[in-house]
Amino acid sequence: MGAVIYERVVRPALFRLGGGDAETAHHTTIAALSRLARLSPAVAALRRWNGVGDPRTVFGVQFPSAVGLAAGMDKDGAALKAWPGLGFGFVEVGTVTRQAQPGNPRPRLFRLRDSGAIINRMGFNNEGADALAARLAALGPIGVPLGISIGKSKVTPVEEAVGDYVHSMRALGRFADYVAINVSSPNTPGLRGLQDRGLLDELVAALQAEADGTPLLVKIAPDLTFPAITEVLQVCADHGVAGVIATNTTTSREGLSLRDAPLAAEAGGLSGRPLTERAREVVGFIHRESPGLPIIGVGGISTVDDAARMIDAGASLLQLYTGFIFGGPPLVRAINRGLADGSTRPRR
Repeated sequence: MGAVIYERVVRPALFRLGGGDAETAHHTTIAALSRLARLSPAVAALRRWNGVGDPRTVFGVQFPSAVGLAAGMDKDGAALKAWPGLGFGFVEVGTVTRQAQPGNPRPRLFRLRDSGAIINRMGFNNEGADALAARLAALGPIGVPLGISIGKSKVTPVEEAVGDYVHSMRALGRFADYVAINVSSPNTPGLRGLQDRGLLDELVAALQAEADGTPLLVKIAPDLTFPAITEVLQVCADHGVAGVIATNTTTSREGLSLRDAPLAAEAGGLSGRPLTERAREVVGFIHRESPGLPIIGVGGISTVDDAARMIDAGASLLQLYTGFIFGGPPLVRAINRGLADGSTRPRR
């Protein structure tokens, strides 16, 4: 699928689904990919066509490509075996919580087309950790590394959050090539407080005790100050955390186009192009402060050039979410090809 066909034909058709409702389009797409996932020969053929780029080993895991699918796209793992066919070298499922929960009331997902951005306040809607564990047990390997993002249930008080995360880790750790500790979504009350040094220290220590060798990564918000990020990095160093995912969505509304300004008042996390510079800045800071600590760079990667700059800033791997919604499989393919042939080079 070429970029022009996706932008002029496929994307407009998807964006019209459900009368333009973004979440309806999302569920329809996941359902279609779930059907595709059952057609193993078709997925294999697509994967060969899309190719892979620049295989690498990061925190002991072999990745056929540096380009992964970020958490939030396939929360319950409904289409896991389809994503490699679209060119992704790894997939992060979730965020999943101990308790099944419906998330926040709809509407809760908004496209900001002129800004190349999305605002979401989904609220960790998912079927729960035990349901995902049953699905993964029946599914088997998906063909690429699988990350599992875990978070706190909305009904669980912050002071009891550790038990929530530990339950999910025990249920899901054996299926994961890495586990992402999500303490940075803005859509669960109190969750971002878990980035504070004392609370994070307790949480990471408890999860590391359960990890049994599974790499743990901490996902941080772009809204943290550099001193606060330094404290997070110290906790990571103290407990041998395998890496950091930078960054989650932002509560800032800077960088929106004037035509998208009416949507700026919607509550939730902003992702996409307005986050490009800040996400790269955070990745660069982490790379300088903690040389050698693997970083998955995510946030505002909408072009091959964005991918190049993120890698130059210090990212070992990349993840797409909003960029994939606007750019589709052609963007994944273009970044993979750029990595493979060396054309994805730093552009300062």
